Amino acid sequence: MNTELSYHDEGGYLLPDLTAPEVVPVGIWGMRRREFLRRHRNGLYTGMLLSGRLDEHLAEIDREAEGMLERLVRQMAVEQGVTEALKAQDQMGWVGAMNGIRNAAEEVILDELIYS
Repeated sequence: MNTELSYHDEGGYLLPDLTAPEVVPVGIWGMRRREFLRRHRNGLYTGMLLSGRLDEHLAEIDREAEGMLERLVRQMAVEQGVTEALKAQDQMGWVGAMNGIRNAAEEVILDELIYS
């Protein structure tokens, strides 16, 4: 990492040439992880923030959580027999079962990724 600054003249004043860091998009899982770190692992949060690694970490957690959610929902649906046939036969029953599966998968993600 280059720590030397360059300057430019602006109205008789030397101002540093600064650029804003690249903004990394973070979804709901990354936001939950940020809040957990800020409240319960403040030293880790501050260290990552000051070193510039926090956004990268949060984006990675977000990607991991989304992939895990898709896999878990698919796996649990198969295990519980929630199929397209059930959806055609009993739409409200299918919606209820899928909501339960999604909630259970989200709890696993919270326990294993977000709050660890």
